[in-house]
Amino acid sequence: MMINELTHRFDRVREQMDQQGIDHLLIGPSSDLIYMLNYEKRQSERLTLLVVPRKGQPRLVIPSFELPHIEKFSALVEPVSWTETEDPTETLARLIENRGRGQRIAVGGQLFTYFLLAIQAVMPDAEYLPGELVMNPVRMRKSAYEIDRLRVAGQAADQVFLALIKMPLVGLTELEVLSHIHRLLVEKGHDSVGGGIVGAGPNGASPHHHVGTRRLHTGDAVVIDYGGILDGYKSDMTRTFHIGEPSDGFRHVYEIVNEANQKAFEAVRPGVPAEEIDAVARNHIAAAGYGPRFLHRTGHGIGLDTHEPPYIVSGNRTPLDVGMTFSIEPGIYLEGQYGVRIEDIAVVTQGGAERLNTSTHQLQII
Repeated sequence: MMINELTHRFDRVREQMDQQGIDHLLIGPSSDLIYMLNYEKRQSERLTLLVVPRKGQPRLVIPSFELPHIEKFSALVEPVSWTETEDPTETLARLIENRGRGQRIAVGGQLFTYFLLAIQAVMPDAEYLPGELVMNPVRMRKSAYEIDRLRVAGQAADQVFLALIKMPLVGLTELEVLSHIHRLLVEKGHDSVGGGIVGAGPNGASPHHHVGTRRLHTGDAVVIDYGGILDGYKSDMTRTFHIGEPSDGFRHVYEIVNEANQKAFEAVRPGVPAEEIDAVARNHIAAAGYGPRFLHRTGHGIGLDTHEPPYIVSGNRTPLDVGMTFSIEPGIYLEGQYGVRIEDIAVVTQGGAERLNTSTHQLQII
């Protein structure tokens, strides 16, 4: 990742800190830390903490023996190391003006609780706020670099679906199909894979079905939901296909879901509240008589995390803005029969939206 992309992120974070009146931002190992430094660090009992002041030099509090790992960040942060016999929260307190007295400190939500409690103990006179006040508005609006990564990941996921439906799947277990999906994700360019759902027949009526040993049979509708990681960014898509000729009833339900997906996509534009996209999809499904069988929100944001803001759900009044990326994934789930879900990733543009998944919505019969 280019240094100017990371520098731009620091600038945007500080602009948000200024708007929120936040003096310091503390970020531990998390996707927020990856966003700020492209530094993937596992949470452990040893404190690693990015300290971003509203003005002045950002610092990275880190165990001394890990200093060689952060030389590449020297243009962005100053390392502040602590040894095994030192209290790292005391090291942190010395970096904050007046040990935090009168300071508004935002703390990233993925920091271990015991670190937060220790920080509050050494700086009891600060005001503590959720780091999401800063990070969510910034990370929701993707840069051109991020959108390009998500587009490439989405195109690779599309290729997985196109390859999978050409395979002989009848007789395979759900687990075996998922194994093929994972293999194809890597073959088509992903660096690693996520979990995934393969729901055959009545199992597809559970939105978060736990993949098992049921075999795919002629007459089954099959829901596949999968994704992976490419250059740190996630893909996530769902398609539903049918083995053998489907019933008229299934075709009807499939078309309702497909229309709901399209209507929601067409409703996306800057300034529209996130909940309105959910309402468009939900109202279409409800009007067709299947409202109670749409069991989940219409979508979720995606980027470094598979699920992140903005959430496309009733009650979320966040106005959509250029650069926001999220899933559109309406579904209908008929218990004991089958499920249908179609999911694409979309990005908000000046003129509306762009799909980052472009593989066909036409019902595929294998």
